[in-house]
Parts: sequence; structure tokens; C-alpha cells
Amino acid sequence: MSKSAIFKRPSRAGSISWQLAQTFWVGGLWLLHFVVLPALGKVGLAPLLIEDVASALSPLMVGFAAFCAMLQALVLIQAERLSSLWRDMRGQLLLTVILMAIVYFGVREGQSTATFWLTFNYLVLAFCGLMLVLQPVPGQDGGR
Repeated sequence: MSKSAIFKRPSRAGSISWQLAQTFWVGGLWLLHFVVLPALGKVGLAPLLIEDVASALSPLMVGFAAFCAMLQALVLIQAERLSSLWRDMRGQLLLTVILMAIVYFGVREGQSTATFWLTFNYLVLAFCGLMLVLQPVPGQDGGR
């Protein structure tokens, strides 16, 4: 076995960290927006209280999603190469997630009353995460 064949093998730790990070941030985004907040409304909490919970937890989830997307980008770079961030669908989705998280915090600091744009950014993050779930794990995609 040549030395290059050894270094081409996918990292099991990288694959596991990719899947774990993806599960936490994508699942967390979807769970908060589509399960927890509507459930609080069904329980009978006041809409203003639900808004407060959403305004406290949404930035935490967006920040966590950005951190996990950066971790996944590092795993993608390690498994493939640096150019895969621009050419590969997974890399493009990760860059979109990071960019949308930056825009989310920029809009939040600049105009805290722009709830439409904050919700739009949050949903773009959630749908990019869903598209990323449909992509193969780096190193396990059959030489793509």
C-alpha cells in the first residue's frame, strides 16, 4: 500500500464529527422554530412570552449553527480539499449558512425591529441545513 493511498482514506473521526455537528445544528434550528415555539403557543402561553423566548433562543441557535457549519467546513476541507468549499454543493451550503448567520447578527444589531428579515435569515439557515442533510458525508461519497 502506497503512502498516498493511506492519506486518501476518509477520517472516521471527521465523518462522525460532521454527522454530529449536522444533527445538533440542523435539528436544533428545526426543533426550535417548528416544534418548541408552536408547542408553547398550543399550551397557552402568552404571545408576548413566546416572542421573548424566541428572541432569546433564536440568536443562540444561529450562533451555534454558524459554529457547527465552520466545523463542518473544516471537515470538508480535510476530507476533500480547499477548493471543495466553492465547487462542491456541501461547501456552498456551508458558506451560505455562515454568511446568513453573519447577516442575521448584522440585521439584529442594526435594526432589532426587522423581525421579517430575522425570520427570513433563520428559515434560510434551516432550509440550507435540510439541503445539507441530503448531501453525502465527506469521504463516504464514493470518490465524488
